[in-house]
Amino acid sequence: MKTTMERRARLLGPHMTTFYDDPVHVVRGRGVWLWDKSGQKYLDCYNNVPHVGHCHPRVVEAISRQAATLNTHTRYVHDLILDYGERLTAKFGHGLDSMVMVCSGSEANDVALRMAQAMSGNTGLIGTDNTYHGNTAAVSQLNATKRPVGGYLGHVRQVPAPDTMPPPEGNLASQAEAFANGVDRAIAQLQDAGHGVSAMILCPYFANEGFPALERGFLDRAVAAVRRAGGVIIADEVQPGFGRIGSHWWGHERLGIGPDIVTLGKPMGNGHPVAAVVTRPEILACFQESFRYFNTFGGNPVSAAAAMAVLQVIEDEALVENAASVGSFTLDLLCEVQTRHEVIADVRGAGLFLGVELWRDGQPATDLCAKMVEEMRRRHVLLHSVGRHDNTLKVRPPCVFDRDNAGHLAEVMDAALKVVA
Repeated sequence: MKTTMERRARLLGPHMTTFYDDPVHVVRGRGVWLWDKSGQKYLDCYNNVPHVGHCHPRVVEAISRQAATLNTHTRYVHDLILDYGERLTAKFGHGLDSMVMVCSGSEANDVALRMAQAMSGNTGLIGTDNTYHGNTAAVSQLNATKRPVGGYLGHVRQVPAPDTMPPPEGNLASQAEAFANGVDRAIAQLQDAGHGVSAMILCPYFANEGFPALERGFLDRAVAAVRRAGGVIIADEVQPGFGRIGSHWWGHERLGIGPDIVTLGKPMGNGHPVAAVVTRPEILACFQESFRYFNTFGGNPVSAAAAMAVLQVIEDEALVENAASVGSFTLDLLCEVQTRHEVIADVRGAGLFLGVELWRDGQPATDLCAKMVEEMRRRHVLLHSVGRHDNTLKVRPPCVFDRDNAGHLAEVMDAALKVVA
């Protein structure tokens, strides 16, 4: 009989990605825990998809109830998408009170780029040089990890991403200025090439860049430059959104910027495929006048019910507050681990989105980080790596993570480092 991995390679392709050298064959999840085929339990410190915990009973019940009642598309009128839209957009400022519901973060970013083109009349795009925004043909032009076939198109410019170790130009104090200078150069290049500037798209937590520690106002000059050039600001909140960072519901609030368009994805439905683009009414109207757009499954009643249940659970269980308090507690524990291991160069993060950066002999410890990911998996704690050099352990658990879970994470990380480092 063919093994599961052989079947997977044949059916899904030989390069279909998996985590870990020995992939975890999961069969069940609950809260912050996953179980494999043998019944082994794993602490999930990585998945932001089950934002309110794997298989949260209220989300499961909402999906089941609505699926048994009605599921159709939005060319028929139903109230759930409107009820949800009102609840969701109430979480935003800056006039962001209109939305388009889609099925994935990739779709959301694709729609956001078209909104920017419609509003600006330009095509030029600015992102960072170490980012990921999805997998549609348009959005993949922004991704830094895999060069598109034929190379990047002429309307895209990537600017050096901020970093903590080491920062661009070697100086933390001047990092905001260095980033803005990169944006200035990109604007000039796009204008000279005749593309103009339609948008700058950023994760406001710079998650894939390794979430460097940035001060409020870091993006102010760069944002102003884009707007002077006629472009709009797109905040990709797929990773930091819905209160994960603890201090705020959205990453852009933490940095103190007012985006024109916000994209949402993974955590929005706790695993149900639902995502959204939130924007101002005039931008949405301009998009609808410029593009013929319809999404069969976007905003269907079951998706709206799932998303509504997630919002209600976040509020009822005070999960933003939990992210703040447990995240701070976890950060303190990881800082204690740092005192015992000189290979830990930095511990940073906000809420339940934390990183442990590893360096050795003055260099990013990429190989050591990969070994740590595998050793943690062997000890039944799941996390992964992130950053320009993949030398930062990425801790991003479901937001029901508690202090006992944090203690377990720190204890296992300490023990794993003693073996691997």
